[in-house]
Amino acid sequence: MYRKWLIRLAMLLLPLGLLAGCSSVDIERYAGTTPRLDIGDYFDGKTRAWGMVQDYSGEVQRRFTVEIDGRLEGDTLTLDERFTYDDGETDRRIWTFKRQGENRWIGRANDVEEPVEARQAGHAFTMRYRLPVEVSGREITFTLDDWMYLQPDGRLINRTAMKKFGVTLAEITIVFDRTP
Repeated sequence: MYRKWLIRLAMLLLPLGLLAGCSSVDIERYAGTTPRLDIGDYFDGKTRAWGMVQDYSGEVQRRFTVEIDGRLEGDTLTLDERFTYDDGETDRRIWTFKRQGENRWIGRANDVEEPVEARQAGHAFTMRYRLPVEVSGREITFTLDDWMYLQPDGRLINRTAMKKFGVTLAEITIVFDRTP
């Protein structure tokens, strides 16, 4: 039932998704903005985050917290993320980012299909990657369009669009706060 609905929705919205895919924001738009975000500096140490997943209609489907242990060694950032969902489920993702220049990183994670090119400029950071997610007992691979924005108070806001066939089917919002 859910699968048929998802396929129908994707087919109806595919033309809109193709148009929307052409209007992506260029990260360089944020060059020169402050405060400047460098993920190596921001995530070196302990960070706590709170988030939610909303479906295409805006209804909250899941809420979660994340405990992150970050370690910057030279030009490599390792993030050990431990998720706890509101239903008690837990998950773990380990990211390794290797700096490729002042504003570029290549990231890899245990559950992400391919290496990820990430870019940062001014107060913003972005990356796009494919992630398999279990939905109603079936694995579906989504493309995640991930954007982070550093706020003047030091918090980091993350907005992620979960897309299939270019159509946003869910959105994730996360707020990060560094812990002393």
